[in-house]
Amino acid sequence: MRKTVDRQAIRRHKHTRVRKSVTGTAERPRLAVFRSLNHIYAQVIDDTLGATLAAASSLDAEFKEAKLSGGNVEGAQKVGELIAKRARDKGIGQVVFDRGGNIYQGRVAALAAGAREGGLNF
Repeated sequence: MRKTVDRQAIRRHKHTRVRKSVTGTAERPRLAVFRSLNHIYAQVIDDTLGATLAAASSLDAEFKEAKLSGGNVEGAQKVGELIAKRARDKGIGQVVFDRGGNIYQGRVAALAAGAREGGLNF
C-alpha cells in the first residue's frame, strides 16, 4: 500500500526545529521567508516584541510595476532587494535568515542573494 507524503507537514516540522535556534532580537531581527506555489513573501520580525518591522512580497504594488512573477528566481531576487530596501529605511542592517523550513536553493536562495545585494548582512 502506498503512503502519501504531505510535503507541507514536513516543511512545517523542519521549520519548528529551525525556530528553536533562530530567533530575532531588536539588534538582529529575523528575516522570515514563506514560499507558496505562485508567490514569495519576506518579513523582518522582532521576536522579542512579536512585531513585524518590514515586509515585502510578490503581491506588492512596487513589484507588480516591474511586471515580474513571484514564482520564478528573478522575481524572488527582486523581492529580496525590496525587503532589503525597506529594512534599510527602518535602520536595520543585520538580520538572522529564517528559510521557513524550505531547502536553501532556487527561489529561497535568490531572495537571500537579493537581500544581500540590497545591503542586509546575514
